[in-house]
This record gives sequence, structure tokens and C-alpha cells, in this order.
Amino acid sequence: MRNWTVDDVMTKAVVSVDRAASYRDVVDLLVGNRFSAVPVVDSVRHVVGVVSEADLLRKIEYAGEAEPRLFDGRRRRGERRKAFARTVADLMTSPAVVALCTTSIAAAARLMDREDVKRLPVTDDLGRLVGVVSRGDLLKTHLRPDDEILADIDSAVLNSYLADDGTTVSVAVVDGVVTLSGKVDRRSSADIVERLSRQVAGVVEVRSSLTYAFDDRDVRGVRIGTGSA
Repeated sequence: MRNWTVDDVMTKAVVSVDRAASYRDVVDLLVGNRFSAVPVVDSVRHVVGVVSEADLLRKIEYAGEAEPRLFDGRRRRGERRKAFARTVADLMTSPAVVALCTTSIAAAARLMDREDVKRLPVTDDLGRLVGVVSRGDLLKTHLRPDDEILADIDSAVLNSYLADDGTTVSVAVVDGVVTLSGKVDRRSSADIVERLSRQVAGVVEVRSSLTYAFDDRDVRGVRIGTGSA
């Protein structure tokens, strides 16, 4: 089964800045393009940081206040320092949270949630910037036509894992909702079909009324050496 990655949905025409760019340069770039953040790259396009609207707003938040004080906490000192920054080198958040182009859609979503970011710079295996993926980009998988989803389930699930039972299972897809019906030989086969169908890109929900001829859970649950389930 094909595993969708960020490479399938990311924006490849990436706008980036270098560390020498000025505060005003970045403001113009973000406002002009309606970006919330922009990656910072070095001379060979390695991602060295990210500048976001939050980084830029420190200059407004701390306007008129003194430079970092000794008794400020580490976080507050960092925020005050950005308020006095003139170039990207002092504005950016580093190291950047990035995703490899081979990162799965699900893994990218978990990374965004864990790090509380709205977009991720995407790099190749050499660390070079090749794209940017946003939360909205990850949702593109749910724009897949129903017939594409159905074709994936037929080829990657039924034909691959139910060679003997595939013809006894019917699949329908409407607005990303998959309905499975029919009969298979073993209960474990029904479980596999349901689980793998949920993993197909674009599937919103799986509804199954599959029946089975043999419940093999008891056989798989026998404790070796005891002869009993």
C-alpha cells in the first residue's frame, strides 16, 4: 500500500531568507505573501532556523523597554533580545523544527501538534530545503476522489491481503467514507481489511459489516505448553 508523504502535498516553490536579511525585509516578505513564517537557509540551502510573525512581534511587544536584564528568565531574555534584533540571525528561532520529504502525513501531523507549529520546512536527506508543508496541505489527502480511494483499497488491501476472499468482499466509498460488506474466512482477515482500509490516504471513516466463517482469535490465544485458551 502506498504511503503518502509530505512530498506528495508540500509546496515546492519555497520562499526563504538568509541570516543577513533585515527585520523590515522579513516584515515585507510575510505581509506581502501572507505567510506566517519563513525558513532561514545558509549558502547551500541548509535550514538553520525559522522566522515567524511571533518572532517579529517581540519588537512591538517590548517597544520602549530596556534591553535584556540579568534577572530576567531565560525565555524572557530571549524575547527581549529579539525585540532589539535588526537581522534574521538574531530574530530567528533555531534550531528549526523540520520534516524530511519522506515523512508520512500522519507523522508530520503528530510533529506539528507536538511542537505547536502551523507549518514545517521540508528537507531532503542532505538537509537542504525542498519545500514547506502546512496543516492545510496535510488535509489535501481528504480531497482525493472516491474512485481513487476505492482503487487503492481494491489493489492494496483486497488483492494483496485477501487473495482467496477478495471476491466475497464488497467496497463502497462515498465522500471518503468506506463501507465494507460480505464474508471472509477468518475473523483476523476482517480485522486486517478494516485496519488497512483506515490507513488509505483520504479515508475519513470505515464502516464494516463483514462476517466471517471462523473466529481464529481463540486459536491465536492458546497459551503454548498448556493446551488451553
